[in-house]
Amino acid sequence: MMTPEQVTAAHKANLETLFGLTTKAFEGVEKLVELNLQVVKANLEDTADHAKKAVSVKDAQELLAMQAALVQPIAEKVLAYSRHLYEIASETQSAFTKSAEAQISEHTRKLQERVDSLSKNAPAGSESAVAMLKTAISAATGALTKAATQASRAATKKA
Repeated sequence: MMTPEQVTAAHKANLETLFGLTTKAFEGVEKLVELNLQVVKANLEDTADHAKKAVSVKDAQELLAMQAALVQPIAEKVLAYSRHLYEIASETQSAFTKSAEAQISEHTRKLQERVDSLSKNAPAGSESAVAMLKTAISAATGALTKAATQASRAATKKA
């Protein structure tokens, strides 16, 4: 049974985690908005520059040559944008994964403490049951950590 102080502490810890994750998510959105603004600004400048060049073109062959020269820089910009986008997603995903792993670790530690406390008061002959319980907790922790990591990665891939 948890005391009122433990319940209050748990709620406080949960709120801190929530606000920490919200802050990380907001930082990711902020970086994404900044990246998109940079891309829009650069595209506007490029469009204006290309329009000026297109107006001064004297024949169709010169226009085709100018358009062909634009393909490589555009491909490089798209690749650079994709890299930046991936970095932002990876940083955000990493923060969420670390938080999930820390939460799982903390809950596991508390559960292990309770099991240890119970095992001290357990009747003689229950050592194998306690050992089995500890093994089950350890296996569940590994599975939860793996599931949290996979869910975080899957969420990043969808984003």
